[in-house]
Amino acid sequence: MSILADSLSRIQPSPTIAVTNKARELRAAGKDVIGLGAGEPDFDTPEHIKAAAIEAIKAGQTKYTAVDGTPELKQAIVAKFKRDNGLSYEPANITVGTGGKQVLYNALVATLNPGDEVLIPSPYWVSYPDMTLLAGGEPKIVETREDQGFKLSAAALEAAITPKTKWLILNSPSNPTGSGYTADDLRALAEVLRRHPQVLIMTDDMYEHLVYSDFKFATIGEVAPDLMDRILTCNGVSKAYSMTGWRIGFAGGPVALIKAMSKIQSQSTSNPCSISQAAATAALNGDHSFLDEFRAAFDARRRFVVERLNACQGLSCLTPDGAFYVYPSCQGVMGRKTPGGKVLESDNDFVAYLLEDALVACVQGTAFGLAPYFRISYATSMANLEKAMDRIEKACAALS
Repeated sequence: MSILADSLSRIQPSPTIAVTNKARELRAAGKDVIGLGAGEPDFDTPEHIKAAAIEAIKAGQTKYTAVDGTPELKQAIVAKFKRDNGLSYEPANITVGTGGKQVLYNALVATLNPGDEVLIPSPYWVSYPDMTLLAGGEPKIVETREDQGFKLSAAALEAAITPKTKWLILNSPSNPTGSGYTADDLRALAEVLRRHPQVLIMTDDMYEHLVYSDFKFATIGEVAPDLMDRILTCNGVSKAYSMTGWRIGFAGGPVALIKAMSKIQSQSTSNPCSISQAAATAALNGDHSFLDEFRAAFDARRRFVVERLNACQGLSCLTPDGAFYVYPSCQGVMGRKTPGGKVLESDNDFVAYLLEDALVACVQGTAFGLAPYFRISYATSMANLEKAMDRIEKACAALS
């Protein structure tokens, strides 16, 4: 008799964390592995945010807070949504969790009944389907196409909705593709959603501030305010503010849903770290000029990596709109043979080849629900990227 819950057999450990751990193990064994798997900015948290955390400690802000966020942080989030997105929320519409992932999970646990379907466009962030399964729902994967920018079309959305559909999850700019939905893209989806009032909309806007060239970020509540009573607008400080370890995510949504999410959190983690909340308040209310530096560096890396990948034999790569990922196709190397004699039959094989022979750690597209592709995070130094692209180019040229 197993001591483990049956529900655990339905999910897998995070593939991105697995790749990062494998790269760490190889480095510990003396291998010069370049890790391009982690979705984590390589910049330090800005000084004024760290200073706010230190001051909070000195001021004794080390006790329990309200379960789903301090009044100060909730007010900062209300102001952020109004300033950046034109969304009008009150503090009662706001929840704060221990990272963006907890916020999403709380929403699914609070709303899903057995048999409820969650529409998830692929490629998707690896956690969406497994969180849905843990919450008792059924992920329904809707494949997107590279020639449509890896974005869900209105027609595909209409075809996927059934009477069992409870949620649609949108992620823009996307992890893993970096593709972003324009305001017009979102208006077209909103037209479909108006015909299906039972469908809730979860928009994961974590990479909102990391967009490049002439792409303009939009969120669905901004372009379809009539749907606000069923939109959960999710965000956080992890990516834009380089605060991954601080673990603060937040969302705005209908009061009844926010209360239910708080109820879940009250019986799981309770409040997020008080010091992290003080730091997040300073991040949202403070100077944002550092974002120009972050964006400029990411943009230069983005353009470099796309150019180099498109020069590799058998690879092709779209230019992403935002985030810090590219999602190149490795279709052109399928069926080819490595110097060691192995025939590459999948993106899993290709990623394993890059790790073992080229000492470059990436994540296979299978993990994100669309193959044969692979994800590269360019949230690392240009020196590392130059070395990694040299190795990938050499590895592709060595195939026969």
